[in-house]
Amino acid sequence: MAKQGFTLLELSIVLVIIGLLIGGIFVGQSLIHTAQLNAVISEFNRYQTAVQNFKQQYQALPGDMPNAGQFWGYVNATPATCRITASTTTATCDGNGDGTLNDNGTSSLEHFRFWQHLANAKMIEGQYTGIGTFTATSGTTAGVNVPASKYPNGAWGLAPSASLGGSGSTFATDYGTGHVLETGAQESNAHIWPAGALYNGKDAWSIDKKFDDGKPGLGNVLVYGWAACTNAATNADLTATYTLTVTSASCSLIFLTGF
Repeated sequence: MAKQGFTLLELSIVLVIIGLLIGGIFVGQSLIHTAQLNAVISEFNRYQTAVQNFKQQYQALPGDMPNAGQFWGYVNATPATCRITASTTTATCDGNGDGTLNDNGTSSLEHFRFWQHLANAKMIEGQYTGIGTFTATSGTTAGVNVPASKYPNGAWGLAPSASLGGSGSTFATDYGTGHVLETGAQESNAHIWPAGALYNGKDAWSIDKKFDDGKPGLGNVLVYGWAACTNAATNADLTATYTLTVTSASCSLIFLTGF
């Protein structure tokens, strides 16, 4: 008795089903990636709101708060020791109350305690150590001393605006007079924020365009690592555009804040 194989119609139906499945996978991946890009903007807005709410409640910037220990206890009674001691609870250190989040040298590493104070106040999720992960004063690890991003391998950090502007990796442009939030890959090195290459040119442009002006050297979203994902010849080239053909992780993003 002869074996009966698939008819051409049956084979066609199978191929159509396979095609639909493959197409669905690609569509799903595209939707997930779009959600990850949108999440970066949502995260920044959430942190902006958290800081404003914190200031209203505690009359100070998180991290810079000069009486933080009175609310949450001190990780160490000696300010110089407290400054470099990791917290495993809400116990923390005071800032110096000067309105700038930095390493003030005696009380705390304010740019790291910033995240701990926000978390202690239930303004953001997580629990943070308040110090660096490479040395006490540097290095970032997502979920340990800085928040993780929903963008794969991403993290958030903070720096004073005065520490930026015209360096080897930043555009020579206006960073304001307050602070910036940066989103990039976590780094086990001397950086105080996650400045590792995270975004390719197209993704960086997409985030910038949705939130700001789509220009890497102007506006409220700026590039860190300009040489890798823009066509700028120098960091003074503020008319530069993103290189959309760059497909590898090549730069991180700086968001100007309102505080």
